[in-house]
Amino acid sequence: MTQDNTPSDAAPRDPNFNPEAAADGVRLQKVLASAGVASRRVSEDLITSGRVRVNGKVVTELGRRVHPETDQVAVDNVAVQLDTTRRYLMLNKPVGVVSSMQDESGRPDLREFTDQFDERLFNVGRLDAQTSGLLILTNDGDLAHVLAHPSFGVSKTYIAKVEGRVSPQTIGQLQSGIELDDGPIHADKARILTSPPGGGFSMVELTLHSGRNRIVRRMLDAVGHPVVDLVRRQFGPLNLGTLQQGAVRELTREELGQLLTVSRQAPSARPDAN
Repeated sequence: MTQDNTPSDAAPRDPNFNPEAAADGVRLQKVLASAGVASRRVSEDLITSGRVRVNGKVVTELGRRVHPETDQVAVDNVAVQLDTTRRYLMLNKPVGVVSSMQDESGRPDLREFTDQFDERLFNVGRLDAQTSGLLILTNDGDLAHVLAHPSFGVSKTYIAKVEGRVSPQTIGQLQSGIELDDGPIHADKARILTSPPGGGFSMVELTLHSGRNRIVRRMLDAVGHPVVDLVRRQFGPLNLGTLQQGAVRELTREELGQLLTVSRQAPSARPDAN
């Protein structure tokens, strides 16, 4: 986060900053150090070099105070979480686990992955029981709302093993749009990973921002290729990487910064959202 990425001279300063109004806040360099961005000394250098923004405005004064509960801070245009009570985890949800903190039917749920943490965590969005892959667990309700609601346009990428040989024409159909019982839908991106000439099974990758129930399975079934196995590999800027199925880990500071940046920059509405 501390790479050399100095903003231009045209970056806006905050002309409405009132030192007296912020006098009861916390010094910016102390807040950055507490958030794990850098040591207090290095944080001071970041501030004086114009690499820190508070509520979108460049701050260069070492005496600047902020309110961690309400002010938004970014370093090198990457958001910083100042509230150290917030927790952010990545889970590679296994097949057979429902996306619920307490399943009324007694099926395996997410508690086995969250009981080890003191915070009351919840999942961001859902994966059906037969789908594995990336699921975010957090206690940050504002972030969860932006990431889960399709109107904000946060994309998700899935890899599906499907029956039959998928053709380029089918990929074009998925991208141009198909009609389902609950309305039209299209993939933002789609591509063939493997499609053996003899038939059997194909591997395809789909990216979309829809949050509709079992949408990937229903789309592929509608074009004649029922899903055999489905994994969510990406959620916004996050990538599952090498995280093993059933494993959970904290987001890195870089991943969290990217996620917070996406949530702060998300449009308030998107007319073509599904």
